[in-house]
Amino acid sequence: MQTQTKLSRRQMLSMSLALSGYALASPMSHLFAQERPRRTPDQIVGPFYPVMRPLDEDADLITIRGRSGRAAGQVVHLSGRVLDLKGNPVPGALVEIWQANTHGRYTHPNDRNPAPLDSNFEGFGVQKTDAKGRFRFKTIKPGSYFAPSLGTLRTPHIHFQVTSGPVRFVTQMYFAGEKLNDTDHELQSAANKELLIAKYLPPARDLEPDSLIANWDIVIIGS
Repeated sequence: MQTQTKLSRRQMLSMSLALSGYALASPMSHLFAQERPRRTPDQIVGPFYPVMRPLDEDADLITIRGRSGRAAGQVVHLSGRVLDLKGNPVPGALVEIWQANTHGRYTHPNDRNPAPLDSNFEGFGVQKTDAKGRFRFKTIKPGSYFAPSLGTLRTPHIHFQVTSGPVRFVTQMYFAGEKLNDTDHELQSAANKELLIAKYLPPARDLEPDSLIANWDIVIIGS
């Protein structure tokens, strides 16, 4: 399966520059130089993995080919790397994401949430990591929603599935500073839950002024 992105060259350059500065300034880069990374905690798939894959499969979730509109909500430029337990990049890994829209509803026939659907948001993206294990997605920040099985609200999160050779790894990514993080059952029940929370980067020129730039690495056991 061939994947593609809709991010402009200027946007990709801005994100690359922001990430380069972050890597130089972040204490995490020093940590990785001294210690092997810790494995990302796995999380449940959940009930809303797409039963029918959308025709528009790429790394841009906020627009759909053939439609002029844009998904509602705050834009998130999300990037990261897939690494093995030795800190080596995992190239060619298939990274899939799926999530609720800004109103907290999934584009899935089994989601009975009365919140509105967004015709410009399919809620699914896919990309293969490059030679350095990197991936990038352009999406929106998902809304929270009530989970009947848990009897409580779920904090905003994005589901990830990484496939590399025989390895299939499923987890969820969370957003820093969310009040519901403290009460979210899935996040709080995870070991090393801090590894599931993305880090925010400074705003970058040529990107939406109110957008979030988030960075999150995924460490798997390797293939």
